[in-house]
Amino acid sequence: MSGLTSVVGIKPSSDDNLGTELSNNSLDVNTLLARKHRFPYFFKYRYEFREYLAELIGTTIFMTLGICVNSTVFFDSALSPEYMLIIALGWGFAVVVSLYAISGTGGGHLNPAMSISLAVFGLFPWKKVPGFIACQFLGCFFGSAIGYSVYVKKYNAFDGGSRQTTGPHATAGIFSSYPDPIDVTWNAFYIEFAFTFIMNFIIQGVLENRTYPSKGIEPLILGLMITAIILAGGVTKSINANPARDLAPRIFTALFGWGSEPFTENRHYFWVPVVAPILGAIGGVGAYELLLFPTDEYGVEVVKAEAESNSG
Repeated sequence: MSGLTSVVGIKPSSDDNLGTELSNNSLDVNTLLARKHRFPYFFKYRYEFREYLAELIGTTIFMTLGICVNSTVFFDSALSPEYMLIIALGWGFAVVVSLYAISGTGGGHLNPAMSISLAVFGLFPWKKVPGFIACQFLGCFFGSAIGYSVYVKKYNAFDGGSRQTTGPHATAGIFSSYPDPIDVTWNAFYIEFAFTFIMNFIIQGVLENRTYPSKGIEPLILGLMITAIILAGGVTKSINANPARDLAPRIFTALFGWGSEPFTENRHYFWVPVVAPILGAIGGVGAYELLLFPTDEYGVEVVKAEAESNSG
């Protein structure tokens, strides 16, 4: 399984057999050929790196929308009574639109923990993992920058231009997680691990296309899952389930006015939302593969037959 279940992809090919390779695709062959001759080098390299570009674009969209949601809730005091629901729905829909935007590329991980966990169990090639992770971190960094630029005047009005991680004018929590002091490091680690485990177990079931065909509504289901997870554990301020989603904006805040505190606050907590989600994702994917996915030909055929029977 390679992240979000995708439609038929397009691979680089010669003009002679391009039409054959595109026979199952809705794009017009003549239009594609015209584009290829107009921008030959761009056309060639775009398809070589399209999965990586999709991760970069998807995480940028996801992070931009998410940071803007957090900023809206933070700076609008009228929203405070319903802030958790707004944040949960906002991030959930951010996932939905991001996945739909890049669903035709064969990628759609948006999360280093997912890329690593799939590779561990042979469901994603290891050679692609470094590039995916780099693009995911860059996308989250760019998304943080865009989200910040949209609300920069609000930040200045709130703290007078002096960015703070703690105290009455702290704004670093808009970007990354800073759990309550009562949640000691190992408790926060457990929270991250547990929710990432659950999330990736669910993702494997939703995106299972080895025995069940894709239904096209997977991004919506995953967005609702993110909403449910935030509502379930958001009060702990410890849930990211995504190393890039926490570390990249933490780096952004450290570079653009917040100083070193994003990395030293809460007893150097920054490593927890990086390590715990990776271990949780490996555990979640492994549990699904071990407990639910049939490992022999007979089991696969039984599951396929059940699916066909239920659909009929």
